[in-house]
Amino acid sequence: MVLAVSTALFKLKIYPQYHPFIAKFGFNLFMAQPLLYRDVADINSSLIREGANMKLVTVVIKPFKLEDVREALSSIGIQGLTVTEVKGFGRQKGHAELYRGAEYSVNFLPKVKIDIAIADDQLDEVVDVISKAAYTGKIGDGKIFVAELQRVIRIRTGETDEAAL
Repeated sequence: MVLAVSTALFKLKIYPQYHPFIAKFGFNLFMAQPLLYRDVADINSSLIREGANMKLVTVVIKPFKLEDVREALSSIGIQGLTVTEVKGFGRQKGHAELYRGAEYSVNFLPKVKIDIAIADDQLDEVVDVISKAAYTGKIGDGKIFVAELQRVIRIRTGETDEAAL
């Protein structure tokens, strides 16, 4: 059983420095604990979920709403975000435009994608603020996607997880 778990940990690239229990008490003590894992998926979910108290919020909105959303997020203490200019379509499915007398269709509309890494307890407030700031009431206002973050590392200081946000 210990060999199977050791092999599973190695395959998952979970080393002592990456798991709080192992870092605090040592790998040998960790291996001596009774294990109730049925398979590698159980080990994966139990060991890697330490960062599950962080979320990655991805927002796709109309470009002219970017400054409103940024100001709203700053007002609640969000200190960092990443912005990318993107193109896409949803239910809008593009539109027709006229250029020098010729009509052509624009299938991909310009949008702005914002990525924000936050602590789990900030999620409801962040989603609410973004929803209000990006709202126009018209088709194409955008979408908010929320995903769990397993790990965050600030490169300069080596801080990890919530301390790195």
